[in-house]
Amino acid sequence: MIRFSHTLFALPFALLAAVMAWSANARSQPPVPFRWQELAGILVCMVGARSAAMAFNRLADRRLDAMNPRTCGRHLATGALSAGSVVLFTVIASLVFVAGTLLFLPRNPLPLCASLPVLAFLFGYSFSKRFTALSHWWLGTALALAPIAAWVALRPEFAWAPLVLGSAVVLWVAGFDVIYACQDVGFDMAMRLHSVPARLGVPGALRVAAACHLGMVLLLLVLPLVYPAFGWIYWIGAASIAALLIYEHWLVRPDDLTRVNRAFFHVNAVVSTGLFVVGCVDLLL
Repeated sequence: MIRFSHTLFALPFALLAAVMAWSANARSQPPVPFRWQELAGILVCMVGARSAAMAFNRLADRRLDAMNPRTCGRHLATGALSAGSVVLFTVIASLVFVAGTLLFLPRNPLPLCASLPVLAFLFGYSFSKRFTALSHWWLGTALALAPIAAWVALRPEFAWAPLVLGSAVVLWVAGFDVIYACQDVGFDMAMRLHSVPARLGVPGALRVAAACHLGMVLLLLVLPLVYPAFGWIYWIGAASIAALLIYEHWLVRPDDLTRVNRAFFHVNAVVSTGLFVVGCVDLLL
């Protein structure tokens, strides 16, 4: 029910923001000291929050999943897992997330104070498509909390760098979620669920997704302006991500959605991990 591969959507951005916070930056405060305890806190919080959010999403959508031909084979829909067991798992994962914020004490109490509001926002996404087509951007914001929270956990200050990186994540996630939702356009319209494909049709939705990904690339180009520690390796990485996103949109066409899963899982995993790798290599060199 909880796919480990989905971790590759948010975790690399959280770790990249952490490396940025730990690294020197001429236009910011001196680098904060590296602590294994805080790295463990980021990883524990990521695993707990992501697992709780995905499990809650399966609970909220279990009846819709059972009626949707694409999702009727999911664990709750088929009865392979009981609702009670998933509720218990959600509670445990939520407690793991809150416990992970304790690893930042006593130096930084902000993660603990923000833990419950963050969980509420993550859980709220599961109901958003019932009342707004902006649900794709809600999901994007949920994942964008990862790099922003990682930065704030290490460096409790306002800074443009995590906000620009987080905004890029919002547009990236919203774009590929719009593409993914094209598979369910007929079901969403029949059930009166809100999504960009149900509102604009598949061709219009793919144009919205392309605009989101263009916005992501532009924000990645802005990032070195607010975080000047990045150099030429980062620029090569940003150009490569732009090429990957072009390839993603070449894979999916209004009259051919058979390659959505390849675009969704494979290309986007390379985008997130690739940016993390080139960003870390650039900062280390």
